[in-house]
Amino acid sequence: MKFGVVVFPGSNCDEDMVYVLQNIMGQNTVKLWHKNTDLENCTHIILPGGFSYGDYLRSGAIARFSPVMQSVIAHANNGGFVFGVCNGFQILCESGLLPGALLHNNSRKFICKNVFIKAENTSTILTSALNPKQALKIPIAHGEGKYFADTNTLKKLNDNQQILFRYCDENAEITEAANPNGALENIAGVCNHTKNVFGMMPHPERAADANLSNVDGKLIFESILSKVLA
Repeated sequence: MKFGVVVFPGSNCDEDMVYVLQNIMGQNTVKLWHKNTDLENCTHIILPGGFSYGDYLRSGAIARFSPVMQSVIAHANNGGFVFGVCNGFQILCESGLLPGALLHNNSRKFICKNVFIKAENTSTILTSALNPKQALKIPIAHGEGKYFADTNTLKKLNDNQQILFRYCDENAEITEAANPNGALENIAGVCNHTKNVFGMMPHPERAADANLSNVDGKLIFESILSKVLA
């Protein structure tokens, strides 16, 4: 098992992700520069958060055309694991690897705070070890985090158990007040129909170190490892 964290110009959560994977989870981890197409035999590809290409046009729209994405798309189409967080999620939607789009927050403001999410189901690598009744406190930091998809796509996501997380309150209740950005159906993360490509807006890597007094995000990384190693 080998993790590759893709670095785009404007990425700013790559070091956080590498630190968690390498120092906390003990995984073989390398950085992959966006201009290269060699994934260096990585089995698990991570697209981190940040502001790739300054979020020009719209978040993720330019990064989707970086040379490395040719290899990431091929890796995903061959059944390989791909996980995008925040800007990484936006890039995956722009590239067509994940359904839907991330729009401007309802407030039209950048939001940076802790929120609560809950696993919608336990049928995916990302959520298999999670308790769907538990609210996880995970930080968000985005200006375009409002998940949107058309009615038919939403139905497919629900029917196929492709919704990973929904925003909730501290008691794991899904409410309008707990929705920080106006995402449809409180959706905080989704996966593709074959359940090997994953995206979420909250940052689990920012809640995976005891020194930060929050390890709720570490549960997601533990889920990934426990499923793969099973």
